[in-house]
Amino acid sequence: MNYIKNPQQIEQNSFVIIGDIIAEQRPDYHFASEMHQAVIKRVIHTTADFDWLDILHFSPQVLTQITEGIQRGCTLYTDTTMAMSGINKTLLKQMGCECRCYISDPRVVESAPQQGITRSMAAVDVALAEAGEKLFVFGNAPTALFRLLERQATPVAVIGVPVGFVGAAESKDALAASDLPCIAALGRKGGSNVAAAIINAILYQLRGPL
Repeated sequence: MNYIKNPQQIEQNSFVIIGDIIAEQRPDYHFASEMHQAVIKRVIHTTADFDWLDILHFSPQVLTQITEGIQRGCTLYTDTTMAMSGINKTLLKQMGCECRCYISDPRVVESAPQQGITRSMAAVDVALAEAGEKLFVFGNAPTALFRLLERQATPVAVIGVPVGFVGAAESKDALAASDLPCIAALGRKGGSNVAAAIINAILYQLRGPL
């Protein structure tokens, strides 16, 4: 069987196909900026779903705020180990940042049942207690997003793309309506893979072409 085996070539070809499909099916579609294009196309690449052209909400200047936060060495907090594992931590480290996930932290495991809350909520509390600039990256837990909004925190930004049927759309609507700098997936769609893809797209843009 004859097929492409080089991973870089596979990715390059995929983005060419994505661009061709958008040009053919959505000829009037315009990306707000090169960074918007990079983020949206990488999410489409991750999901094979072109609905992301319409359902990914960006608050004004959020990409600039995320970029500057990363360049200052902020800490990323994810709601799942899956989201954390999907982020390019080599690039993140090169930019002076790190990524943390407290979902299985002993403090979270102990405090969540005591308070009658989800571990995702308790993990947000632990993260907020730490010093330094924070970028929250949520792909799975609506309760984490609701908790962050309840706490009236002021992070660098929030990537809120929880997937699901219970509270997912509502939590993202609340985020989009808030004053927080955010990227939010409107509706039910999302996921840890989408959250990681958004961060990776920004990191790759900051790195520049290889």
